[in-house]
Amino acid sequence: MIAYLVNRIFQAFFTMLAVAMVAFVLFNFVGDPVSNMVGQETTTEDYEALRKKLGLNDPTIMQFGRFVANAAQGNFGISYRMQRPVADIIAERLPASLELVFVAAVFAIGMGVPLGVYTGLKRDSWGSTFVMAGSLLGVSLPTFLIGILLIYVFSVQLGWLPSFGRGATVEVGGLNLGMLTLKGWRSLILPAITLSLYQMTLIMRLCRSEMIEVLRTDYIRFALARGLTDRAVNFSHALKNTLVPVITIIGLLVGRMIAFAIVVETVFQWPGMGLLFITAVEFADIPVMASYLLLVALMFVTINFIIDILYYVIDPRLKPERAISQT
Repeated sequence: MIAYLVNRIFQAFFTMLAVAMVAFVLFNFVGDPVSNMVGQETTTEDYEALRKKLGLNDPTIMQFGRFVANAAQGNFGISYRMQRPVADIIAERLPASLELVFVAAVFAIGMGVPLGVYTGLKRDSWGSTFVMAGSLLGVSLPTFLIGILLIYVFSVQLGWLPSFGRGATVEVGGLNLGMLTLKGWRSLILPAITLSLYQMTLIMRLCRSEMIEVLRTDYIRFALARGLTDRAVNFSHALKNTLVPVITIIGLLVGRMIAFAIVVETVFQWPGMGLLFITAVEFADIPVMASYLLLVALMFVTINFIIDILYYVIDPRLKPERAISQT
């Protein structure tokens, strides 16, 4: 177990180092940030002095090493556009993104798993056929188009929900949360549904296929032959084995929600990390862009690490010492 953990930690470290290198090198050549910080009357001497102050004249390797060393200490530099520490800007925007991803994940799991179980158990019913037909929309339509359609129906035509913004927030433990207020919930519903619909469809379809596969196994038939009720077989035996691969996919889909949030936040003007990244791209704000990609990569690596550990604990076939002892 210890060797497995050490191996995964080393893999995560080198993955983060590679992502940091690619992000920094890529965005280090996107535009000239100094041009966005100075006016047309700026002299060449002032221009070069500012580049030297920001360290942009240093070799790329030196800039990258300085960035990694500072990032490890929580220092992501100064935003070229806002002239503020990037860490402070991220601390302001991160709660909005995490809140959106959390509500979307709860909705996707809370709807996807029950619908997947239902369509797996009642796969020949009209209700199952209707749900599966509707799930094609969630798979086929792009995320931004789903958001635009929801805005048109519920904001423009019906006027029930706001089309942009976050609404009122309440500070709890240093975090500004909108889910604790009515206006915050009204602003959260549409972007959360938009972000979760595609993920919910994937969870539902995977849960359905796994449920159908498990119901065909011999031990399920044996349980039915013993006289157990359908409810006991379906939910005490079949569902538990169905959720093992589903939990793994859910962890990966939560990571995808973090990536898809950039589209949703742009459509709904949600003041989170995704919208911050889009604005940083427009102004070639390199510290913000590199820090955003590094933060998203850290979330992905952390989620994958947790999934690997859980899968190692759940599936005994992944334990090399047990496999050796059995041979």
